[in-house]
Amino acid sequence: MNDTRSPAASSGGEFLSFTLGNEHYGVDILKVQEIRGYDAVTRVPDAPDYIKGVINLRGTIVPVIDLRLKLHLDEARYDAFTVMIVLNVEDRVVGIVVDSVSDVIPLGAEQIRATPEFGAAVDTRVISGIGTHDERMLILLDIETLLDIADLGQPAAVEAPVA
Repeated sequence: MNDTRSPAASSGGEFLSFTLGNEHYGVDILKVQEIRGYDAVTRVPDAPDYIKGVINLRGTIVPVIDLRLKLHLDEARYDAFTVMIVLNVEDRVVGIVVDSVSDVIPLGAEQIRATPEFGAAVDTRVISGIGTHDERMLILLDIETLLDIADLGQPAAVEAPVA
């Protein structure tokens, strides 16, 4: 069997649970820097729709991704429950906008299943596994892959011209 789970998902751990629409998602709690209410962001010209803009977080300029738009879900509705989760991933700080935060859920390795194969029609690279807790399924996100796909990486090094 081909196990495509990330190391965190395959060994279990604690996951911050949040909602997008009627679905529950989880992200490794060790990646979470803070949880904040959704504030206005400064739009960045020519950015993809899912990049809402940037915020100034105590002197650090942080890109903000609307996770609903990034995952091709219904248009986001911003209200009093809308939350921004600030993540620290591979020395990058990024905010993700979600509908609401639920709680921290401990999952053992036996509670996490590999992501099912859907063929080429569904990109499952951003899903590290499916967790089950009580009677609820939790889609565990591979936040590193999600951010890489979101093109938030460091700018490519500019090579010096060959003389």
